[in-house]
Amino acid sequence: MGFIDALFYYDFLQKALLTSVMVGVICGVIGCFIILRGMAMMGEAISHAVLPGVALSYMLGINFFFGAVFTGVLTAIGIGYISQNSRIKHDTSIGIMFTAAFALGIILITMLKTSTDLYHILFGNVLAVRPSDMWITLSIGVIVLLSVYLFYKELLVTSFDPTMAAAYGLPNRIIHYFLMTLLTMVTVASLQTVGIVLVVAMLITPAATAYLLTDRLSVMIFVSAIIGASTAVIGLYFSFVYNMASGATIVLAATSMFFLAFLFSPKQGILWRELSAKRKRKRLT
Repeated sequence: MGFIDALFYYDFLQKALLTSVMVGVICGVIGCFIILRGMAMMGEAISHAVLPGVALSYMLGINFFFGAVFTGVLTAIGIGYISQNSRIKHDTSIGIMFTAAFALGIILITMLKTSTDLYHILFGNVLAVRPSDMWITLSIGVIVLLSVYLFYKELLVTSFDPTMAAAYGLPNRIIHYFLMTLLTMVTVASLQTVGIVLVVAMLITPAATAYLLTDRLSVMIFVSAIIGASTAVIGLYFSFVYNMASGATIVLAATSMFFLAFLFSPKQGILWRELSAKRKRKRLT
């Protein structure tokens, strides 16, 4: 049975496709601000820091969303507190906090004795997505997209020029933690599709691809969301047809698009720049 036919026949595949597309869109949108702020390491830290929250949620019998958001935001606050109140630099505090949180999560998951759940949390399993997970992802998507729409100007100014933002009276620190909260929520939404280990790729790669294609933030966000959704569909297709891990195939699809932009982007592509350089040399000779 082909992929298109299976979409009409299997309910689980429909839920997987919708969830994957939603995750691709919101990761693409938030990822634009992450790479513009030079916070790729912070994205990785938050993605690993949600693991103990997920484990605690399983232990308490509550939805993993609440525990994951709590530990993700707590880790972001801890990173900021350490770097602001000691000689430790920001990247060092990130390394300390996210590895500690991840290690704690591994221990808690081991205590639960559910290695299958650990595998799904780490690497994702979108084909096993439940209706409740799909609705959580949709709710997070609405909150994230609405927040970016409402606070676009504030996020724009603080991303490009924090000093000017402070001069205008914008609370840089509050906006930073607000963005960290959105990042944590997006990470939680991505657990079922690509998992903790690969979520940073979905946050960074579509946004980085869009960054090579445009110089305007509004266009970059739109292009990044399209790339994220497209790679989700392509990855899910190969995952279903060739029986491969869903999260890994989605990430590889995103990486393939990045290298296409890296080579063929009209302004930043390697091949186009080489051609332009050759034309200039010919004119000079």
